[in-house]
Amino acid sequence: MSYKPNYNRMLTLIDEVFATRNDVEQIQVTERQMDKLNRIHKNCLTEFADERGPLIWILLIPTTSLVMQDFLTGKITEKELLENTPIGVPYDVVYLCSATTLPEARNQGKTKQLCLSAIEEIRKNNAIKKLFVWPFTKEGEALAKSIANASSLKLLIK
Repeated sequence: MSYKPNYNRMLTLIDEVFATRNDVEQIQVTERQMDKLNRIHKNCLTEFADERGPLIWILLIPTTSLVMQDFLTGKITEKELLENTPIGVPYDVVYLCSATTLPEARNQGKTKQLCLSAIEEIRKNNAIKKLFVWPFTKEGEALAKSIANASSLKLLIK
């Protein structure tokens, strides 16, 4: 199987920023996890791509306030956040798990807009009131603040 050139660049960037391979407590998007994410909501995984492949990957997880509180207080890991998120219930919070953008797509507002569009779709059937994030970079934290402001969501930071 051959992948478009940007695919491997995205995987390398994810590994550099999040080091998920070295942290068993973080979400590593496997096929099983992708299946659960798609059952939670079709907009959990969103991408912006061109002919060379993905330029932006977004991972959002709508969940319940209880799961959010357990995560923010350290009772559960990020991986357990996904495992503990029930399927088919009303969600009232959304976790901005990751927003990965290749350098040539940065500082154009595309990542923010992709997040806002996905949150808007999630909100069509869920009364989302809060956005929470575990930022790994200052850019990630700034993005979360901007998204929360633009979507009128209260922001909670781990």
